[in-house]
Amino acid sequence: MPPPPDLHPAQRIVDLGFGFILSGALSAVAELGVADLLARGPRSAASLAEELKTDARSLYRVMRLLASVEVFAEDGEGRFSLTPAADYLRTDAPGSLRAAVRMLTQRIFWAPTGELVDTVRSGQTPFDRIFGKPFFDYLAEDMTQGDIFHQGMASLSDLENGPIAGSYDFTPVKRVVDVGGGHGGFLAKVLEATPHVQGVLFDHAHVLASARELRGAFPGRCELVAGDFFEAVPAGADAYVLKRILHDWSDEVCVRILRHCRQAMAEGGRVLVVDTVIPPGNAPHGGKVLDVMMLASLPGRERTEAEFGHLFSEAGLRLTRIVSTPAALSITEAVAA
Repeated sequence: MPPPPDLHPAQRIVDLGFGFILSGALSAVAELGVADLLARGPRSAASLAEELKTDARSLYRVMRLLASVEVFAEDGEGRFSLTPAADYLRTDAPGSLRAAVRMLTQRIFWAPTGELVDTVRSGQTPFDRIFGKPFFDYLAEDMTQGDIFHQGMASLSDLENGPIAGSYDFTPVKRVVDVGGGHGGFLAKVLEATPHVQGVLFDHAHVLASARELRGAFPGRCELVAGDFFEAVPAGADAYVLKRILHDWSDEVCVRILRHCRQAMAEGGRVLVVDTVIPPGNAPHGGKVLDVMMLASLPGRERTEAEFGHLFSEAGLRLTRIVSTPAALSITEAVAA
């Protein structure tokens, strides 16, 4: 929710300093599933607390705060109801973001961000020191945190996959490989939009185990291939999609992944990087927020057009264009140099 245009500069600083309180409140109601209970109709905090087995007064205070920023609404009798924003916290709502909120406010992001000053001083994420190992190694070992992360990423992807896929003309493409494509949500939207395209979902075997229905949804048109994009990618396609992949990694690692795509692609092929592209200037942009989250927890970052151009050049590719989408992400296209 943007601040009022007449907000005093001093108050802007104070409000920004208190921002973590709102994140914590949002995390609490998402974890408890408050919005699911309110889907039945308005209820008091005491009634909700009884069902949730929580402290009624504490729950009220958290919900009162969220109602002040249009997440929930409190009536004159002290009953809370859903708002259009709170509706997205319902588990079964179309485009639900409950899983995304749980992911974004879990400790893997919260704790390193709290030590951001150390990162700024050293240039190194404190994640390894806090959790004892790098980000993805930790998630692979801690199944609970890993599950929250993957569910959250899936919910964000479900919201954006259709609009992003619809922003790019895939009609010249015959075969597309979704590199590190997870459960295949983006590839499914591409295949739906372009019935002649053959798709390859490429990821680790344990990830593909949850994507088997994708092959059934597009009989004869979708192949699931297990592997590691740090080593190689399937050969012979004319489009390689890297959605939310490169921003996780350092420049050196990104160049290695891009070289694998360059070596594997068919003549006339292209690489499509789906990440934020940070624009110049002071205007707000989702990529700037995400970039600092990456700074705190991962070795990667969000990049500018010039930075993508450098990565492509190092990998034997040439940036040809950037396609804007209705989401925060853009499609950065590259071909053989």
